[in-house]
Amino acid sequence: MPSLGQVSDQPVGPPGPIEHYALLSDLRTAALVGVDGSVDWLCLPRFDSPSCFSRLLGDGRDGHWQIVPDEPVREVRRRYRDNSLVLETEFHTDGGVLRLVDSMPPHEKNQHDPPCLVRMVEGVSGEVDVRLRWIVRFAYGDSVPWVRHVRQAEPEPDEYILAIAGPHTAVLRGDLLPQRVPHERAHELVFTVSEGQRRSWVMQWSSDHETVPPPMDPVQETQDSADFWHEWTEKIDYSGPHAAAVYRSLATLKALTYAPTGGIIAAPTTSLPEAFGGNRNWDYRYCWLRDATLVLLALDNFGCSAEAAAWRRWLVRAVAGDPAGVQIMYGVDGERHLLEWEVDWLAGYQGAQPVRVGNGAFRQQQLDVYGEVMDALHLARERGVAENADTWALQRGMLRHLATIWQQPDKGLWEVRGPDRHFTHSRVMVWVAFDRAVRAAEEDGLPGPVEHWRELRDEVHAEVLAKGWNPELGAFTQYYGGTTVDAATLLIPSVGFLPGDDERVRSTIRVVERELRRGVLVDRYTTGEDTNEVDGLSGREGSFLACSFWLVDALALSGRRDEAVAMFDELVALANDVGLYAEEFDVHSGRFTGNFPQAFSHLALVNSAAVLHGGHTRGESSRRNGKDSR
Repeated sequence: MPSLGQVSDQPVGPPGPIEHYALLSDLRTAALVGVDGSVDWLCLPRFDSPSCFSRLLGDGRDGHWQIVPDEPVREVRRRYRDNSLVLETEFHTDGGVLRLVDSMPPHEKNQHDPPCLVRMVEGVSGEVDVRLRWIVRFAYGDSVPWVRHVRQAEPEPDEYILAIAGPHTAVLRGDLLPQRVPHERAHELVFTVSEGQRRSWVMQWSSDHETVPPPMDPVQETQDSADFWHEWTEKIDYSGPHAAAVYRSLATLKALTYAPTGGIIAAPTTSLPEAFGGNRNWDYRYCWLRDATLVLLALDNFGCSAEAAAWRRWLVRAVAGDPAGVQIMYGVDGERHLLEWEVDWLAGYQGAQPVRVGNGAFRQQQLDVYGEVMDALHLARERGVAENADTWALQRGMLRHLATIWQQPDKGLWEVRGPDRHFTHSRVMVWVAFDRAVRAAEEDGLPGPVEHWRELRDEVHAEVLAKGWNPELGAFTQYYGGTTVDAATLLIPSVGFLPGDDERVRSTIRVVERELRRGVLVDRYTTGEDTNEVDGLSGREGSFLACSFWLVDALALSGRRDEAVAMFDELVALANDVGLYAEEFDVHSGRFTGNFPQAFSHLALVNSAAVLHGGHTRGESSRRNGKDSR
């Protein structure tokens, strides 16, 4: 587990290490809270809205809300209360111990309630001086609001700070309100908390400054949040090793769910760099079709069937329309245009530029997504989600289109910004698409040209074996004719393309270990300081955590179970102090890199737990309605 270290007593400057953050969520948006008690990232009212706290991508002047002892901090201890997303941070000072309790009430049923952030401090022992600093900057730090202190007597006595800028309004209420700092566009408050005392604040958002959200009871809201998450995690059915990690990962997936539609974002952040100081900085606040099968497996394997069904509904809604227009990703409401632009006024996380909003990869052709969608919907049928004529017609339309384009090169699952290629993994997933179509006809009796699908499936299979396999290298390569490997080939046994004990699979695993493994971690593919000819980018990125879990699965499926279990144990230990993972891990610095927390990493952990310790894998035959023989 990365060390938290000590909280600096210097003025708020750049953000801390990525692994020093914890996640809050109300199932519509999310906040990141640092070990220094500062909320450094918050987008309102949705995950993909402009941020009002942007210190994460700049410094304190770009917006943050910090509550921290105003004296040297000797130790910091953090935890989520039970299995909830109520975060408790304890600051140990010479004067005493202060507990900071943070939460975002999840309004899953009443989705029109205004988003809010609840913060409380409690005196655990002794007496601690506390500093509260509140700086709101809407529009990714570019919009300085008009801030005023409001006191009213009618219709009920009320006092709050009101921050207004264009379509955004923030309201701050509390037991003690901060005051304007002279010569700064900031509000600050210094006060003392003794043992047994409590102070609380609530920040709410509104789209209309003339409609101020009503006051809330912060203590009750915090308890309600804890109760919600406790009740939700009670449905999780897992009793194997590392249960805490599996529970936290499933709760994180839930936290990254946009409740109004069921869509699950890849991460709540943008532009956290895959390579420190580099340009591998992307906006991940959207929903990738590639996650579809893994989401359904992770949620349904361990009792979260309602969330799995909601994700399927989102998926069908998002891809509805002309099959030629299927994208690799969509917005949380199914939006299709995710235009990419650069926020040039933010310095970037510890100087990593550019800061990007939107994701230009939405227009890329990535053939693997057809396999992902077909696999996910096939899995849903196997788990008892009834198919209907409309959704099956949609899938048949996708298959008709895929039959006309499957031989084209594409950008691959890593969304490279280099030239199109015939990526091996893309072709494997084309095989998956036609294979699941054949199984739908054979196992579920759904209508369609099954003989044509079977011919295409077999043709693709033969092509991958002939062109994706390099006998000199002894491995399936990243792309046809290539001489390098890609961790995505570790998925070949998981999707059922070849059995895990096939010697070509075993040999590929060995080559991946030799070329891409860094201790317990695995790179996606080879990168370096110079511009990479495949992805068109420079800089060496961190090792990809999801790929590391894929190696766990491949080892287990190839008969190397003991090694897989040992590797899984080590990967679980890489989580930060509250059980969260970023996209990547830099083995040289021992730090997280990439957007955080990353759904793909948590999905991979949960599915590795299923492979090793119970649950189903995606390549298995039909398991619906008692067909499972186990």
